[in-house]
Amino acid sequence: MSVVDALADLYALVYAEPPYLEGPAQVARFRAELPDEAARPGFRLVLAREGEELIGAAYGWTMTAGNWWSRAKEEPPAEARDRDKFAVLEWIVHPRHRSHGIGAELMRRLLQGRPESWATLASDPRSLANGIYRRNGWRVAGHSQLPWGPSMELLVRDLRVAEDARTGAPWPHQQQ
Repeated sequence: MSVVDALADLYALVYAEPPYLEGPAQVARFRAELPDEAARPGFRLVLAREGEELIGAAYGWTMTAGNWWSRAKEEPPAEARDRDKFAVLEWIVHPRHRSHGIGAELMRRLLQGRPESWATLASDPRSLANGIYRRNGWRVAGHSQLPWGPSMELLVRDLRVAEDARTGAPWPHQQQ
């Protein structure tokens, strides 16, 4: 099975659940758009497997300085507007494999060593993932409305602070 097919199958499984309730049309759109996503500058994909089975994935690409989500209702925060950002497009874990640290490891690997100063993503505020993001340093920076879905929260995270926390370096606001 190809990576695209495995990703589409995992996407279908995860997004069939509430609150998403996506069906064949959304899965077909995901599958069709994936090659274009993979061709974007700064694209990174990380996978988690158990044997041959794909059990988790996360990917994103660079959103260059001055760019923001196309359907955003608000401008990005000033500190992120003029900097490159890493846009996290998907972060999915097979339901049987949740609560075992797989998602956290995927996100860590996805964001580790990125050259961008900030990361951003769109999250359904009704989802369990939204709470996970907030507990892990993501903050709401705006909102967006997709034509095919609910209003989304646009979240940002300062990757410099996240990297400093891992390395033990002081945060910018801490005294040395």
